[in-house]
Amino acid sequence: MQLGMIGLGRMGGNIVKRLMRDDHKCVVYDRDAKAVAALAEAGAAGAKDLADLVAKLDAPRVVWVMLPAGKPTEDTIADLAAHLKAGDIVIDGGNSFYKDDIRRAKALKEKQVGYADVGVSGGVWGLERGYCMMIGGETKTFDHIEPLLKTLAPGLGDIPRTPKLTKANARAEHGYIHAGPVGSGHFVKMIHNGIEYGLMQAYAEGFDILKNKNSEALPQDERFDLNLTDISEVWRRGSVVSSWLLDLTAQALASDSQLEHFSGEVDDSGEGRWTLNAAIEEAVPADVLAASLFARFRSREKNTFGEKLLSAMRFGFGGHIEGALEKKG
Repeated sequence: MQLGMIGLGRMGGNIVKRLMRDDHKCVVYDRDAKAVAALAEAGAAGAKDLADLVAKLDAPRVVWVMLPAGKPTEDTIADLAAHLKAGDIVIDGGNSFYKDDIRRAKALKEKQVGYADVGVSGGVWGLERGYCMMIGGETKTFDHIEPLLKTLAPGLGDIPRTPKLTKANARAEHGYIHAGPVGSGHFVKMIHNGIEYGLMQAYAEGFDILKNKNSEALPQDERFDLNLTDISEVWRRGSVVSSWLLDLTAQALASDSQLEHFSGEVDDSGEGRWTLNAAIEEAVPADVLAASLFARFRSREKNTFGEKLLSAMRFGFGGHIEGALEKKG
């Protein structure tokens, strides 16, 4: 299948590489000409601008926009729309706000251009591991782009299968779902990222307590000088708190047990705030998710070891560079 990709950053470039491995044909564009040239050398067709990208695609065209949410995505889709024809499809694979998807899809539908919002999880590891994807859009749009999704998804892999699933759950088992109408894909991914905040915060606070067990404020016989590298590693082996986030924690501690390369200033990219707004709209209590978001705000004023661990996890799965790590390199 043929695809146009706009945005060749940490995830967009790897998505193209994974697709080309399965013989999909890709036309690529990015403002960074070097990124375009690198993928062209690997077998993609490079484009000099949006008009050139569209011209190099066969109808009906499928164009995937993989840019930061907000103005970069908004402006690009608006410019792209001027070059598209009836039957073409736009995919937004960034972390856009789901209500923006609904609005943009309505505008494109006036031109009979389809729209799909794809919530993508997998970070910088997706090229090898595959991408977990949650897709919103009309059924005919989803069906048309499904060959791309099958290639990008992780597949069954070596994860133990859940008992009592049926053929109706086959897509989910392979790592992608048609979540529902336009907006639903990014809504599900938004909640995923909100949960991610809470999980990360729990690990960060737990390891902070472990690290401070040798505090001089404690009685001498209650002080323990604990090896956090060993603790993170042993918890990976059969513990009920094992997870990919714990794997990344163990890797970070093994490389830098004091996390000196991380400042502890933890950014939030918007999804946590949107998740809380959704909870408020639905009158659903979300105490843990709220607290984890506020902890990120606090981290920009005073940094703890736990907040350094949050930075380490974000770098581990998404390549997010923050604070001291950025200064060192």
